[in-house]
Amino acid sequence: VQLQASGGGLVQPGGSLRLSCAVSGLTFRDVDMGWFRQAPGRVREFVATIPRTGVNTYYGDSVSGRFTISRDDAKATVYLQMNSLEPEDTAVYYCTAHPTGSYYNAQSWPYWGQGTQVTVSS
Repeated sequence: VQLQASGGGLVQPGGSLRLSCAVSGLTFRDVDMGWFRQAPGRVREFVATIPRTGVNTYYGDSVSGRFTISRDDAKATVYLQMNSLEPEDTAVYYCTAHPTGSYYNAQSWPYWGQGTQVTVSS
């Protein structure tokens, strides 16, 4: 199983980025997908999840209303559109697949990408 995240970078406060995560080795349409993030010195934080149906997405409190998760089953890719970025959003962002328990718990997710750095700074 491989999850390849991309799209990170440096952006000014108030700006936008779109992260992508290409998945192989899984039947993508049959698995729930998610994003987590980890800032230096902090625990890994749940960001968003989207079920295999694409309906009823869920978000962490700190990103709700600013971030949008979506998926393209034909491309086996999950996306994270991030708007109104804040310095507090600076972190390494990880895509995840196929949770076996509570989606907000990092330990529930067996498959992880390598991470992509997002830095929000002026």
